[in-house]
Order: sequence, then structure tokens, then C-alpha cells
Amino acid sequence: MGAFKAYDIRGIYNKDFNKETVYKVGYFLPSLLKTDHVVIGRDVRLSSPEIHENLVKGILDSGADVWELGLATTPMVYFATVFLKADASVQITASHNPKEYNGLKISRTDAIPVGGETGLKDLEALVNNGKIEVKEKRGEIKDCSYVKDEYVKYLKQFRPNLKGLNISIDCSNGMSSLIVKDVLEDNSIHYIYDTFDGSFPNHEPNPLEEENCAAIKKETLKNKSDVGVIYDGDADRVMFIDEKGRFIQPDYITAVLGYYYKQQGLKGNSLVDVRTSRSTTEYLESIGFPPTLWKVGHAFAKLKIREIDAIFGGELAGHYYFRKDFFNCDSGILASLLVLNVVKSLKDEGRTFSSFIDSIVKYENTGEVNFKLEEKDECINALLEHYKAENPDKILTFDGYRIEFPTWWFSVRKSNTEPYLRIVLEARTKEEMEERLEEVKGIISRFK
Repeated sequence: MGAFKAYDIRGIYNKDFNKETVYKVGYFLPSLLKTDHVVIGRDVRLSSPEIHENLVKGILDSGADVWELGLATTPMVYFATVFLKADASVQITASHNPKEYNGLKISRTDAIPVGGETGLKDLEALVNNGKIEVKEKRGEIKDCSYVKDEYVKYLKQFRPNLKGLNISIDCSNGMSSLIVKDVLEDNSIHYIYDTFDGSFPNHEPNPLEEENCAAIKKETLKNKSDVGVIYDGDADRVMFIDEKGRFIQPDYITAVLGYYYKQQGLKGNSLVDVRTSRSTTEYLESIGFPPTLWKVGHAFAKLKIREIDAIFGGELAGHYYFRKDFFNCDSGILASLLVLNVVKSLKDEGRTFSSFIDSIVKYENTGEVNFKLEEKDECINALLEHYKAENPDKILTFDGYRIEFPTWWFSVRKSNTEPYLRIVLEARTKEEMEERLEEVKGIISRFK
């Protein structure tokens, strides 16, 4: 598998891509996006300094300037793109992937993502076949590290009154450590893994895998916290633990955001991905935020949220998007602030976070189940043909398939970033969920 994906450039460094690839990306990106500058940020992965050095060299050799942020969360780079009125930006990160991975997330004017269908394929062609001629007048580096303080100031406007709220936070040794304490300004918060370490010694920076949440679950219970918060490696995603130490499925948090915006007196469209629970979609519909189901991935979500003028959106992976509050982009820290607002208001009413989540959840859900397969397309088609014969109510076809029946549904899709077939299945009862999942697994097993 190459490093050029549907959403970004990502892979194992020095296997899927190397410093020569990065140099060429830097060199050709300004001409592709028709700009004379590129905003650059980076995470703390061990390979990020070398990638940064070669990316900067490529940009400067093209004659364009580098607007340097230094260490940054990925959402901070989105903020900088808009704040600085930049026409191109790159964050060096592999987000939630293990330490041997790295990558580049590219945006254009207004922090619009550059994905496979919106420029990445053209960039890949230039990297593979383009001719490099170092410009006589090389670009210059401009220090833009002050943007961090502007970003912190921006986020603070969403911070709730934390008085009386007991919070535990896991920074995953990643980029949230850069700003979260400055934003929350509360010394009573319990932090773990809040120092930078690009080798991620405590757990992988992917909170969607529940084993990576073991420490924050334990911490939340030990501290008798009202909520536990865990950010991924580059702080564009966030997940939550309730006061009982239970991991909250991230698509349920999209419903929590609906509650927040309802409290703000708003109504309007919302965006969810094709894997989202009916518990969430039915709740959003009921409180005035009719949901649109769409493709998985930030490169798709950020364009769709503009198209349908949604107030907010969310994904099963823990990305949450904000139309006006954050330029249609995702921010793990902003999402956590809005959820903390809800937890605070619930506590003031004498309600717990867990009881609120339980009031939303009406179905039994498997979460995302992954299968490593060689014959992914053949397997997907076999599933489609099998369940078409059962006369489903609806089949959605824009990202794999979501096949819906009156009492259950399932989604099957290929990962855009990893070699997996992904299944989410939901039913009214646990018995039906387990029965249908075994049935689906039986079909998949023919292709292993």
C-alpha cells in the first residue's frame, strides 16, 4: 500500500514513504495549490523532525515561503490556515497510528482538506513524475508560533464554568499536552500521560481501541470523576469515559453535541457518518437536528458539512466537526469543551453523564469490528447479494454499504487508511445483534 490515501498522506516512515517523498511534496505543493506560502506544523513523533526538515527544504526550493508554527495540534493548523488567511497548510502527523507511522495532512484556503479527489492524486502524480528545478530565489521562513496563543484564546470562549466538576484527562503523550492545560486553566483536573513522547510508551495514541483507554478508565474511577477525557495523538479526536468507568461509543457523543446546541437555542442540520447508531440519529431528529448520513473521513465530512449547512457533525472514530464554531473543521479539544459544558449542566441538575447517555441509547451495537482480508471487494459483494435477497428497507451505497431492516442494520466498508474490512451492526435486542453478527461473520469467513 502506498502512502497517498483518501484523506491524507500516511504510512510507515521509510517504508511507505521517505524523506525524498516528503521533499517532493514540499516542492510541488505550492504550484499545485497556486500559492507562494505554506503553513507548517508538526507533532512529536520521532520521525517528525526529519520529515519537517525535508518538507521545509522542498517548499523553500520551490520559491515559496514557510509560515512556521512549530509543534502543533492538527486543529491548531486548521485554525492557523484560517487565522493567517493562508492558501496552503501541512500538519506532519500520523494522528492515532502507532509510533512507526507518520504522514502529512494537507489543507487549502479556508482549511478545506486536500483529499484523494481534491488534489492528492495530482500531487502523487507530480511526486512520481514531476521535474524539480530549484528556484534561484528560494523562499523564506516566517515565524508564526504566536498563533498558538491565539488558538488558546479562541478555545477559551467555549470553556464552561468548571467549578464543582471533577475531570480526569489522558493526553496520550501526544499533542493535546501542548494546549489543553492553558485552555482549561484548572489545577484540580487529574492529568495522565501529559508529557510529549513520540514513542508513546504508555499506550498507542488511538482511543478508539478500548485497550488504550484502560488507564483513563481506572483514573476516572479512582478520582471519582464526573467524566474522563482521552485525546488521540494529534488532538483532532477525543473520546469519553462516564463516571462509572464505561467507554462511551463516540457516535453517541454526537447526540451529546446536539443537546449542547439545543441548550444554545439552535436548530438545524447535523452530519453523521454511515456507521452511526440509530440511537444517535433518532435522538438528533427528535431535538431538531435532522441528520444526514455521509462518507467516513474528514476530507469528505468537511465538504459535506458546508454543502448541507450543518451546525455540527460527528463520526464513530471520534472526529467532531463544527460549521461556524470551527470553520467546518474538527477539533478534539473544542469537542471536549462542549461536552464538559453538558456534563456541568447535567451535574447542576443532579444528573450523571451515564444516565444521560443511557437515556439516548435504545439499540444494541457491536461497535466497529475489523476483519483483515485479501478479497475485500468479493466479500462486500457477497454480503450485498445475500442481504438484498432479504428485501431490506434501504441500502446506502456511498461508502461501502449500509443495509437497513426494520429491527437491525449493518454497515460494511473498506478502510481508507488500513488493510481492513470494517463492520458495524446494530439491532433492537442483544440476542438479535449476536445472531446477525454470527451470520455476517459466517459469510466473511469464506474469504479469509
